[in-house]
Amino acid sequence: MSEPDDATTEPANGAAEPAETTEEILRDGPGAALARARAVARGKGLRPGRAPKRRPKDAPGRILADGRDPQLLGDQIDLFVAERGWRGDVAVGSVIGRWPGIVGPDISAHCQPVDFTDGILTIRAESTAWATQLRLLASTLHTRLTEEVGEGTVAEIRIVGPSAPSWSKGALRVSKGRGPRDTYG
Repeated sequence: MSEPDDATTEPANGAAEPAETTEEILRDGPGAALARARAVARGKGLRPGRAPKRRPKDAPGRILADGRDPQLLGDQIDLFVAERGWRGDVAVGSVIGRWPGIVGPDISAHCQPVDFTDGILTIRAESTAWATQLRLLASTLHTRLTEEVGEGTVAEIRIVGPSAPSWSKGALRVSKGRGPRDTYG
């Protein structure tokens, strides 16, 4: 049994509404069918023919303020260091770690940075001759360090020679004497 072309359907409210057949859709053309589909979509509250609105959380490149989105590790470490005020200390620590690359292999073979306190970088030389040479190169070293860690991080460079033994304790201690001056004659 085939259904007639002008079949009707009974909606719930009892009014008869004509049902569309394939022949009617083809006869009216695709433009009319599209217009009817858009009208039905508008009736449902949709926006036919337009791109869907993106919700703010779906927008590309948007970072949530609560920190739930993944971040680059380097950016997070920089933020962590900056929040705690460690930027200068980390910069000087990197200089101490990269000392041979900054001052060169010849100088780094004869001296090492030993302390950084309150903007003063202390460098210990292996001999008094190298300590004197480094004092002559202090302005060049300061310029190079400023390039590496930024202006104002290293305010002063203090160069010290090799440490002398303490004469205040030990077997070679002289009581009631003139001190270390007596040791050398």
